[in-house]
This record gives sequence, C-alpha cells and structure tokens, in this order.
Amino acid sequence: MASNEGFLTEDQREMLKIATLNADVMSSSPKSPSSLLSEHHIKVPAGGRAATGGAAVRHVRRSHSGKLVRVKKDGAGGKGTWGKLLDVDGECHIDRNDPNYDSGEEPYQLVGSSVSDPLDEYKKAVVSIIEEYFSNGDVELAASDLRELGSSEYLPYFVKRLVSMAMDRHDKEKEMTSVLLSALYSDVMNSTQISQGFIMLLEVADDLEVDILDAVDILALFIARAVVDDILPPAFITRAKKTFSETSKGFQVIQTAEKSYLSAPHHAELVERRWGGSTHLTVEEAKKKIVDLLREYVESGDAFEACRCIRELGVSFFHHEVVKRALVLAMETRTAESLITKLLKEASEEGLISSSQMVKGFARLAESLDDLSLDIPSAKSLFQSLVPRAISEGWLDESFFKFSDENGDVENQDDGKVRRYKEEAVTIIHEYFLSDDIPELIQSIQDLGAPEYNPIFLKKLITLAMDRKNREKEMASVLLSALHVEIFSTEDIVDGFVMLLESAEDTALDILDASNELAFFLARAVIDDILAPLNLEEISNKLPPNCNGSETLRLAHSLIAARHAGERILRCWGGGSGWAVEDAKDKIQKLLEEYESGGVVSEACQCIRDLGMPFFNHEVVKKALVMAMEKKNDSMLDLLQECFSEGLITINQMTKGFSRIRDGLDDLALDIPNAEEKYKFYVEHAKKKGWLQQTLGSAAVDDDATSTATAAAAP
Repeated sequence: MASNEGFLTEDQREMLKIATLNADVMSSSPKSPSSLLSEHHIKVPAGGRAATGGAAVRHVRRSHSGKLVRVKKDGAGGKGTWGKLLDVDGECHIDRNDPNYDSGEEPYQLVGSSVSDPLDEYKKAVVSIIEEYFSNGDVELAASDLRELGSSEYLPYFVKRLVSMAMDRHDKEKEMTSVLLSALYSDVMNSTQISQGFIMLLEVADDLEVDILDAVDILALFIARAVVDDILPPAFITRAKKTFSETSKGFQVIQTAEKSYLSAPHHAELVERRWGGSTHLTVEEAKKKIVDLLREYVESGDAFEACRCIRELGVSFFHHEVVKRALVLAMETRTAESLITKLLKEASEEGLISSSQMVKGFARLAESLDDLSLDIPSAKSLFQSLVPRAISEGWLDESFFKFSDENGDVENQDDGKVRRYKEEAVTIIHEYFLSDDIPELIQSIQDLGAPEYNPIFLKKLITLAMDRKNREKEMASVLLSALHVEIFSTEDIVDGFVMLLESAEDTALDILDASNELAFFLARAVIDDILAPLNLEEISNKLPPNCNGSETLRLAHSLIAARHAGERILRCWGGGSGWAVEDAKDKIQKLLEEYESGGVVSEACQCIRDLGMPFFNHEVVKKALVMAMEKKNDSMLDLLQECFSEGLITINQMTKGFSRIRDGLDDLALDIPNAEEKYKFYVEHAKKKGWLQQTLGSAAVDDDATSTATAAAAP
C-alpha cells in the first residue's frame, strides 16, 4: 500500500471526532465549529509531508486528490479549493423569499416616470365641461370654463369632442351642441378653429360609424347647421370635398350635407328645426312647464325634485317667471304659502335662481298687482308682508326696491294722448297681421295724425311680431320697408330701434330669444336698405352707457358682416319672396327685357306684382330708366305710368328710383354720353304726369339717396 503520506494519525482522527461531536452539542453556542477547531493545534508526524507546519486546522483543506494544501489566510482558497464563503460563480441572485432578505441589497435601477401630455389633460378637462353643460344647459358657464381652461390652440379638439359626444345622445343634446357652438363663435373661438374641429370629425367618420349607425347623416346635419348658423363658411364644403377621397366616409358626409340639407328648399328652416329646437322653448311652452312643476311640488312637497325640474328646463334667463308664478300660486292657495317660500329660499341658496332673477320676479309681480287684486283681493297686502320676510331671510336682495322704482310701468307714466296712441297702434297692427293689407295700415296711421309718435309705432310693431310666428316677423319687416318709403323717415326708424334696444332687458322678460330676434330685425333693416350701416353707429351712440342693447347691436353687426349675409337674413324667417337681392335684380331685369320685346304692359305689371317686394320697386324704376337711356326706347315710361296709375309703384318708390339714377349719373355717362340730358327729360316728364315728387333733390330725398349710395352704383 502506498505510504501513509497525507493521512491523519489515529490520535488526530480521534481529536477530530471529538471536535465534531462537541460542535453538534454546542451548535447553539456563539462559537462556530470552525472556531472550536482553531483552538486545537493538530500536529502531523515528522516524516509526514502534510506541510502544515503547525498551522491551524482552519487553514487546511483537502483536495479531491487527497493532498492537503495551504489556503490563503483570508479564506479565499487557492487552486483546487472552494474559495470564500460568499464567492459565487456568475451573477449574484437575491432570493426575496429568504427570511433574511434585505431590500437595501437590491441593485439600483433607473425607473422612468411618465411625462404628462398637455393635450391629454385638456381632453380630460373638456369632457367634464361638456358633461356639465349637457346637465345644466348653461351656455355662459360653459364659455367661461372654456376661457379659464386656456390653450386656445386645442379648441378644435373641443369641437370634435363636443360633437362626437352629442352624436350618441338625444336630439336635445344635439340641439344644445349647435347652440353652444354658435354662442362660442367669435367670442371664444373663430371660424378656422371650428373648421379644423369638423375636419377632424370627418377624418374619423369611419370610426364613428362603428358605434353610431347613422353617424354619416348626423355629422352631415351638424355641418349643415353650422353653415346655416354662419359659423362655418359655405366654402368649407368645397374645400372639404377636395381633402377627402370619394370612397371615404368623410366625403360621404360632405355630400349628404350639401345635397340632402343645404340644397333643399327652405333648407335653413328645415335644418334649424330638425332636432326640434329643444333649447328654444316658446314662451307659452315654458310658462306651461313652470305652472305644471309648481303644482306638482305643492302636491308632493318634494323641494329637491322641484329644483331638479327647474334646472332641467334649461332657461336660467327665464327663472323670474318661476318666481312670479310661484308667488301668485302662494297667494291663490294660502295653504301652499309655506311650501312656496321654502322652495324659493332653497332655490336661492343653491344658486339655482340668481339674485337678479329673484328681484325681477318680484318686480314683475309688483307691476301686475292691480290686475291680480281683481281675482285675489288681498294680493297687495300679502305681497307687502312677503317682501320684508324674503329680504330678512336672505333670498331677496334689497336692490328689489331700486329695481322696482327704475322699471316701473312706463305706460302709466305717459300722458293720455300717448296711451291712446299706443292702444290704437296695437289695434292697427293686429288687424294688419290678419289682413296683410299694407295700404290700409298706412292710411290708418295717417288718420291718427301723430307723426311724432312714429318711433313708438315701430317699437310696438316689432315687439308684437317678436312674440309671434315667423309669418308675422316677415310681415313686420315688409311693412317696415313700406312705411319707410311712404311715411317714416330714417330718423323715425333710428329712434324706434333705440327705444327697442333701451328696453331690451324688459322685452326679454316675456320673449325668451328677444335679443337674437331684435338683432335680426336690425340686420334685415340694413339689408332692405331702410337703414345704412352708419345708422347702426348712430343708434349705438344714442344708447345709454352699459345698456344691454349694445350686445344686440353687436350681434346685428356680426350678422351683416357674415358671408352671404343678404341671402341668409332675407330668408331668416322663411317668409316673403325668399330671394336674395341679386336674384330679385335679375328677375327685374328679365321682366323688363320681356316687356321691351313683347310690349304687353299688363303682363309686365303682373310680373312686378308677383315679385312680392313692394319695398324694392325703386329697383324697377332705376332699371327701367337705365334701359330707356341705353335702348332709346321711351316705352319704359309708359310702363312706369301704368304702374303708378294702378298703385303698384308708389310716388315715394318712384322718387327713390329717380334719386338712385341721379346719384349714379357720373358712372352712367361713361356708357351713355347723353345720360344727364335724358335724365332731365325723364324727370320733367314724370313731374308733368304726377308720378314723381316735385321736391326731387330736397333734403328728404337726399336722405334716401344717402342711404342707398352703395346700391346706386350696383349694376
């Protein structure tokens, strides 16, 4: 057998055995087995080659070959050893399930934090604004919130989100969306931003159709409504068609908007009423709903439900009617008084009914106390006891007394003559709405013999028309044109509109959309050549500072400045001829050419009558005279004579037509060298025949000429 070199002696083996047993017994001791071994020096025989040299056992390792090798003092080991206790091959892996796991031993890692996108934040914010608007219908609040949000560069995204959210809702929300876009136009956003928003919608039309079956038709209707409301230019349709391929849904939407909606007869009225105009309650409808909800409240006593119903009406500017009706109900049914006062107090505390609306409601009731006392004898005493109570409880502001003094019954302050004139004027206007007889009405006004009250008549005419249907509004505008020609001066018209604008806030108490309606009447007066654009500045200068009518005047300016304003405003109520001014001029030119060829006077007169635009007959006179000068055909004078004899063209319209020729003589002379000579001849002829005023060239005519200076240069 090989030598015993490298093996332990029997004594050494015995010592190692004892050490091992002691280690097992004392395993709980703070000293480790290795430390126990280090306390005993193991010696090898002198002849042995263990080469331990008295080294401690802890410095001795046995290799796989059986040899003893010296290791490094720090225990790292050498060739053939296991190395340090903590040495591992490869990367270190930490076991998180280890009871001794320490998170501090984890290696450091760079964790990327998400950077917030301003557009994402904006989109989240506008969804909240839109949801709140659909809930309360408060246009002003939505506009204010949008202004505070800022980021005007993201407004197209607001348009996209607003329309896309409305598309999947009821007609009420769709109508509210169109109303909000019109309200935001020019004040918060411009036409370019609205156009960009609709382009974005067209780009995702395919995706919208996945969730909304009739998305193409709905989006087409939104675009058509925006064009009708003048917040999108008609050119948008043409540009958008070039942007999208013919196979895309976006192109299909544009085609539907153009062919199905904007090209249809009376398209404006059809588009505006497609969703039922749910945000435009008539006065009667709003009053009925208010009465119904108040009666239900008195029966149930549920103030929370009553407040919810008031909020759902969506007519915060008409809450004064709620106050008035509630107070009347409290007077009629004494047992309901406590419930009514409780409701008004809660509505005030919640901010549902504003302080100004509460004051207006009380003021309106104060004005009608005399009539109310006929049915409720104790109405005045009840009202007088209720006012101090409401003020002391904090739901009626003390400014009620000032408001009541400033907005008293104007009719009672007028003298007897003015009051009688107003009564007669109302009767005449009602008869006109029934008969549509303009000559009879003019004769009735002349019989009153009070030309100084012409502005009052104009105010009554438009106020009564605003509270009626589109037919009466159209009749009022047509009548206004006729009155301007026959008996009203431009100054009368200006003063009448000043009176209307000064009392615009009072008018709004009974007519929900009074401001917009009055703006259309002003714009229509400019389009019909009754007022010149400069007259609007004159009206503005006559209004008192901080007058609410200034906003109406600003709206009228916007309507006039819009593209295709003439056509839209002439058709705004769907009545009359429904023609644009250029269309009317073209028809007049054609009927005169036909008369020149055929020479049938009666047929030409009938065609003029069929035009249905008596306030525009001065254009017939002007074109007839120009044609007579160009063609050297004086038969046109015979036509004018017949029109005057039949009462078809009045002397004032004749005079206005001649005045327009006079103002454009310099331009006419470029094509007709003897235009001035011809004009003088026609004037003398007309005066002899009696169908032209002898005072042609007077200040009165000059005023008319000034107001038509722009039209005089038109072909």
